[in-house]
Amino acid sequence: MQYLDRIYTSQDWITLLLLCCIIITTAVKIAYPLRFQEFLKLPLSNKYFFVFGKNDPIYHLFNVLLFIPQAICVALLLYKVIAWQNPTMLLNTPFLFVKILGVVVGFVLTKIILEKTIGIIFNIENIIHQYVHQKLSYRNLMSVLFLIMLFIVVYVTPINKDIMLVFCLLTVVINAIALFYSYKTNGKLIITNFFYFILYLCALEISPYIILYKVFT
Repeated sequence: MQYLDRIYTSQDWITLLLLCCIIITTAVKIAYPLRFQEFLKLPLSNKYFFVFGKNDPIYHLFNVLLFIPQAICVALLLYKVIAWQNPTMLLNTPFLFVKILGVVVGFVLTKIILEKTIGIIFNIENIIHQYVHQKLSYRNLMSVLFLIMLFIVVYVTPINKDIMLVFCLLTVVINAIALFYSYKTNGKLIITNFFYFILYLCALEISPYIILYKVFT
């Protein structure tokens, strides 16, 4: 009989991070009850953006606080996927989670800066602001989904193909809703500038994720 080494990693630090995400989300709910209530309705209605998205800056405390659980949950999910697909990488790469978290935060912030810069160059700051605010809001909402999935794969059942399939489908649905509302709001502008819209999609919406995929694979 051939014996295989069992790679075991402590879950204590993951528990602390998940607890931190819950505390931050709860604090936001208490500090901004009305805003948080409308925020949770985003998959059903885009009223949130008409009430809170017009004049508020991207770096509003509500967005910043919710971005923290988003970044932590995305990094943790990537960490768990890597541990599932390539468990020896956990032993060969010190501080793997910290590195993943740094890439996630850097990726999001770089995209926001580039998009805001494009808005300034082409004098479409208001439109870019609305678009970036909508994307950030929907992805902050997705962190709730990420948090639920993390509790499942950490405490209930190990990550597997079925769980990943369900998670990917839900993620696609929420992203599709976000894109639908965003493009519906700016439909006329997109049609009149369709060529530039396609360039934008290729440069800032498709290629960055291909690069990110290459980094992790």
